[in-house]
Amino acid sequence: MSRWQLPVIDLSNALAGDAGARGRVAAEIDRACRDIGFLVVEGHGVPAALSARAFAAAREFFDLPVEEKMRYHPADGVAPRGYHALGTRYLARTLGEETPPDLREQFYVGPLAADPQRYAGFPGAARFYSENIWPRRPAAYREVFSEYYATFESLAAAMMRLFALGLGVDEHHFDDKIDHHFNTCPVNHYPVVPGDPKPGQLRAGAHSDFGSLTMLAFDDAPGGLQVRMPDGGWLDVAPDPGQLVVNIGDMMARWTNDRWKSTVHRVANPLEPDRARSRRITIGYFLHPNYDARIACLPTCAGPGNPVHYPPITAGEHMRDKMERRASA
Repeated sequence: MSRWQLPVIDLSNALAGDAGARGRVAAEIDRACRDIGFLVVEGHGVPAALSARAFAAAREFFDLPVEEKMRYHPADGVAPRGYHALGTRYLARTLGEETPPDLREQFYVGPLAADPQRYAGFPGAARFYSENIWPRRPAAYREVFSEYYATFESLAAAMMRLFALGLGVDEHHFDDKIDHHFNTCPVNHYPVVPGDPKPGQLRAGAHSDFGSLTMLAFDDAPGGLQVRMPDGGWLDVAPDPGQLVVNIGDMMARWTNDRWKSTVHRVANPLEPDRARSRRITIGYFLHPNYDARIACLPTCAGPGNPVHYPPITAGEHMRDKMERRASA
């Protein structure tokens, strides 16, 4: 049994505006992100009934024939919109590893009011600000996931203010860097796959997330998230019902000069006795800053004896590279 465990943080008083609670929660987040880069949150304000509706709509969509689902595949094959089929993603490639394709399919929703003209002059920006692709079935999918996306959009912005407090900068430091974000809300479906996986093949290969902040909602099916701990071991992550797993991504690691860790994680295959009941769905929300946001070391995260580790980069440049590496050949 691993000596590590993810800290559980109650956000309710901090999100309600209690100044003392905001300071305490920000300090807890700072400790968690220094140690592991992952935490579990409760009291986050996402209604349980809304989550239940989202999971139900997702199951209904993924039950459709693959030919029907493929109608909602993005035209360029890479854009984080619509449907992406089983075996078309290679997440481990983002860390330079060659493995068989991931055993999951996905459906992506992006900004609800995309403004592609804002970044029309930026190479590669169009795919991140393209219109959403909505399935005809189930009929409630667009309504449910529009509400779900908007709820997580507000929570992500609130989390970034707590992040700023934890990092010793102004609470609103990140506000103008995420006000034209290209956040995504993918549903991840891990079906029961007949036969044995290929050597090295996982439901999702080992990777770190690309953006600044990830939030993930779960069902309780076997074969799930594992986080690589500082001792090199893998910790199984199984939050309680209603809790969300939160982790930082590579952009936040760059912003904090590695004060906060963008931790490698993966989705494991179910063990043989559990395969028949291992269909699994998770719903993620990934905060990606404005396409032209400058990701450069915060003033509180470098100094004598701690030089800046990374050159500045824009969020768009960083994301283009990561997404193209994970796509199918």
